[in-house]
Amino acid sequence: MTTAARAVWRGTLLAGRAILEILVLAWALVVVVLSFLGVGILLAPGALAAVRGDARWQRRHALRWSGVEVTEAYGPQPVRTPGFRGAARWSWTALRDGATWRDLGWHLADPVVGLAIALLPLALVANGVWGVVLLGLWEPAATWDGNWYLFVPLTSQTAAGIAAVLGVVQVVCGFAAAAWFVRLHARWVRAVLGHRARDLERRVEHLARSRADAVDHQASEVRRIERDLHDGAQARIVATGMTLAAAERLLDTDPEAARALLQDARATSSAALQELRDLVRGIHPPVLADRGLVDAVRSQAVATGLDVDVVGALDARPLPSVESAAYFAVAELLANVAKHAGVGAASVDVTRDGADLVVVVSDDGTGGADATRGTGLAGVARRLAAFDGTLDLVSPAGGPTRATVRVPAAWPSDG
Repeated sequence: MTTAARAVWRGTLLAGRAILEILVLAWALVVVVLSFLGVGILLAPGALAAVRGDARWQRRHALRWSGVEVTEAYGPQPVRTPGFRGAARWSWTALRDGATWRDLGWHLADPVVGLAIALLPLALVANGVWGVVLLGLWEPAATWDGNWYLFVPLTSQTAAGIAAVLGVVQVVCGFAAAAWFVRLHARWVRAVLGHRARDLERRVEHLARSRADAVDHQASEVRRIERDLHDGAQARIVATGMTLAAAERLLDTDPEAARALLQDARATSSAALQELRDLVRGIHPPVLADRGLVDAVRSQAVATGLDVDVVGALDARPLPSVESAAYFAVAELLANVAKHAGVGAASVDVTRDGADLVVVVSDDGTGGADATRGTGLAGVARRLAAFDGTLDLVSPAGGPTRATVRVPAAWPSDG
């Protein structure tokens, strides 16, 4: 497909997306009406997620097709929990975010302005092709569709020839201008869906809080490691030294007792080495460093003893810090599945969505997971927040459960 034809096709897709946005907006309005009856509160998170999904699609394709970067600046969202209270809390937080109202405004404006911008090249090409067709069908066409093509009265074969020439000009203009109109649409996306200064201020405040939480968490991790080393491996190494000293004293007078002490020392040193390996694995698993995120998740899935289907093929490795955060988030989610869900089967899907790393953990268990109870899921959300990442949890009573981990800007700049 040539560049011009590809641009016309992209414009057609943008026009189709504008029509889809009408349906999404209509659904959002229905949910608003149903909210007065209470039912809409439960449906609101899904409707708002669809609105945001449309906006994200537009931002992503503005960058992919036209090189126009449109930075999103959504405020922090609470972890989505099941039930009426969880839906109301999540929706209320989203509606207090100015970016959400900008997305809703987009759904009002784009089906008019965006549709016109995106559809114009296709309209030129289609009308131009019709002008060429009139060269052989001008008589029945004049009867069926009136006797004019643009400003040309279709009263003779000569007039049909002029219409065909105008049609060719329109086709050429449509193809030639298509890429420009796609870029114009991308600038329209940036004008409406781009961030505002206040959004950036809120984002910076959120990142500052999450970084402070991350620093506190890191400090507590360092203290835990020091404690584990002091109480575990260090104590065993000291005991090994004392045992070896005793064996040395007995070596000449009681070789059998010295041999038994050496065996104890070897067992103690092996235990100390295993504790050190476990400690290192908790900091940064060797399989993650050696084989990457997908294989590390597969290894973790096998360790759970569950029937877990891991799917993923990343075209590049994420940033090491992001990779580690995602791994431990998945490890906690799988541990939560194994402990609480009554699961028959689970799945992990690792994908790259533009610059975002997305991991979806699903299971067919009994559901009812709540990030506000306990520390596991809350810890996952806190760990991800340090990277401006999010955890979206959907776990209705009775199941299934779906946890989506999303970390933006997850790849090196040249990735």
